[in-house]
Amino acid sequence: MIRTKIVFVLLIFIASFFCKAQNDNAIPSEKPKLIIGIVIEQMRYDYIQRFWNKFDKDGFKKLISEGTFCKNAQLSYLLTNDAPGIATIYTGASPSAHGIVGDEWFARLKNEKYYCVEDPDQSTTGCESADGKKSPKWLQTTTLTDELKLFSQNKSKVIGISINDYAAIFSAGHKADAAYWYDDKTGQWISSSYYLSALPTWVVEFNEKRFPEFYLTMEWSTMYPVETYTESRNDSSKYESGFGKGKTTFPYVFYEAKGKLSFKKDEINYKLLRPTPFANNLTTDFAIAALTNENMGKDEHPDFLAVTYSASDYLGHKFGPNSVEIEDLYLRLDKNIALLLEYVNTTYGKENVLIFLTSNHGVSDNPSYLKDNKIPAGFFKYHYSIALLKSYLNALYGEGEWVQEYLNQQIYLNRRLLEDAKLSLNEVQEKVSNFMLQFSGVSNSITANSFVTSNFTSGLFQKMQKCFNQNRSGDIMISLQPGWIQDKLDVADHGSGYDYDSHVPLVWYGWKIKRGTISERVFLEQIAPTISDFIGITYPNACESEPIGNLMK
Repeated sequence: MIRTKIVFVLLIFIASFFCKAQNDNAIPSEKPKLIIGIVIEQMRYDYIQRFWNKFDKDGFKKLISEGTFCKNAQLSYLLTNDAPGIATIYTGASPSAHGIVGDEWFARLKNEKYYCVEDPDQSTTGCESADGKKSPKWLQTTTLTDELKLFSQNKSKVIGISINDYAAIFSAGHKADAAYWYDDKTGQWISSSYYLSALPTWVVEFNEKRFPEFYLTMEWSTMYPVETYTESRNDSSKYESGFGKGKTTFPYVFYEAKGKLSFKKDEINYKLLRPTPFANNLTTDFAIAALTNENMGKDEHPDFLAVTYSASDYLGHKFGPNSVEIEDLYLRLDKNIALLLEYVNTTYGKENVLIFLTSNHGVSDNPSYLKDNKIPAGFFKYHYSIALLKSYLNALYGEGEWVQEYLNQQIYLNRRLLEDAKLSLNEVQEKVSNFMLQFSGVSNSITANSFVTSNFTSGLFQKMQKCFNQNRSGDIMISLQPGWIQDKLDVADHGSGYDYDSHVPLVWYGWKIKRGTISERVFLEQIAPTISDFIGITYPNACESEPIGNLMK
């Protein structure tokens, strides 16, 4: 009897092993039926190694162990900000070419800032707020997803999803079927009239379930006992700004931080969801709902779902990369990735789906934390510096508003005033550039004229030139020393070309991707041409890079 049971168990084991082997060796389709781009905002490369022992086997570990891990993926430019990173991934171009030089930039003629996806000619689809007056009109080039739509004569379906509007829009591109983002006023997924005249029924039904209200009643406690989070500093830390009223220790109850939570929509602060792991839950649920209800990946035309997880960026600015909060968020995000992979592999088969995972930038450590650990660092007092610059220019040229704006580590001079005063723009740029070098924390300063008249082929000035656009950038661009960030409300920031900001994960998984690692340096601009090559379509029209080699079986 015992022997019979043993034989029976062995037969079950062999059958399961054989089924798994068949699954692993299933013949991939000629082209992937579905492509999923996963971008995790503000994910540093070292998070993979740092949290590895706490990750489950079915999330990040599954992607890396069964796919190809590019261990030295880099951003090629200086100003490593949010929107430029998303645009770079999907256009295969640097900010100088695709035009998204920052989350916002200064428009000289109108004397005002432009947000990178603002479009007053559009209206909100899905609710009455103004948050849907957005489009990709400022993106100057095609995206990978645009080229897929053009190649397939619009038969391929493209959808972009993120709680952030710019991430949903720039990943979806100009020709997408839809881009969806989170509305802070209603807690709903919305879109723009640029893409949709009305929300699909499934989106309306998803919104009616009111998941954000459910999540905002939940307590956020650590997944494991807080004392086991030895990969991070102590939970109570002076280097964190925290949530409302400066609370920086677990547990977090968000309706208490707000003071009151009511289920009347006009009384709920839905924005509270953004820096929490529950925003990632909401994004994952919505992504799976999109795959299901839009019947993606079901025919011979490859479909593309672009999913951007953004809670990590909001939380990172409040707590910094060495916080327990960031560690716990990534351990929970690991579960989201596992859930998405399980759904995709079960529904489509791993061999029919191509997935890449990366980030739009990393993040610095808190300068005070670094200084307390004897590492050179600091906060660049840009308000003080610009005030002194204005005094200096007044002393040189007389009283006047010589500086129009300071934004994105760039100084915009008042060119009309300079012209009226018959001053040489190039000479004033040089004087300002040299003056800025005197301030603590500034490592380099360069003029717009230098970018226009020179072609830098390596080093820091090349990184600076890659984010210079003659129509949108300032007259002088500065870079900060390692460990320095601008003196803002954030305890940690990004926007430099140093490794902590520019080095990000890049993992390829599924379809014909082989198992392995690539140690050679690759750049985010190479993602779009790599996928274009896989599916035989034209590269985005300003693409600057070659595909990554040695990925396929």
